[in-house]
Amino acid sequence: MNFPQITMHSTYGQIEINTQNASLTIEQPPADLSIEQPKAEMTINRIPSRLTIDQSKARADVDLKSARQRIEDAAQQGQQSVAQGIARRAQEGEELMKIENGGNPIAQQAKQHNLIPEQEFGLGWVPSYGSVEIDYDPSQLNINWTIHKPIINSQSHKPIINYYSGKVNISMKQYPSLNIDISL
Repeated sequence: MNFPQITMHSTYGQIEINTQNASLTIEQPPADLSIEQPKAEMTINRIPSRLTIDQSKARADVDLKSARQRIEDAAQQGQQSVAQGIARRAQEGEELMKIENGGNPIAQQAKQHNLIPEQEFGLGWVPSYGSVEIDYDPSQLNINWTIHKPIINSQSHKPIINYYSGKVNISMKQYPSLNIDISL
C-alpha cells in the first residue's frame, strides 16, 4: 500500500531594512573683531638749568672794574672825602677860635697838612677768597603720560547648523510561503 506522501516546502519571510543616516553639519563663522589702540599722549615740560657766575668782586679785587663800578666808587670816595674835609675844617675852625687858650694851632695844622700819608702794605689773596659768587639752579624735567584704553569691537555670529533626519524604510524582501504537495 502506498501511502500518500506529503511534501511541505516553506520559504521564510525576509524583511529588508534600508536606512539613510542622519547628517549634522555645524559651521561656525568667525567673529568680526576690530581692535584699535589710540596712541598715548606724552607731554614733556623742561625747565633748563641755570648757572650764574658773578666775578665782579674778584675783578674789583685785581682792579679790573667796569666803568660803572669805577664811577660808583669815585662818587662814594668823593662823598666820604667831602664829609671828612668838612669835619676837619670844622675842627680846625674850633681850634683857631680858641687860640686864646694857648698853644699854637696854626703851626700844628700846617704840620698836619704836610704829612705824607703812610702807605699800607699787606699780604693777602688777590682776588680775595669767596669773591666769585656761583649760583646754580638744576634743571627740572616733568613727563606726563595720558594712556588711552584700546577700543575693541567684536561681533559674534550664530553657528550655521544643518540637520537632515535619517530615514528607515522597512519592506518585505521576501514573503513567507508554504507549499504543500501531496503525492500518491
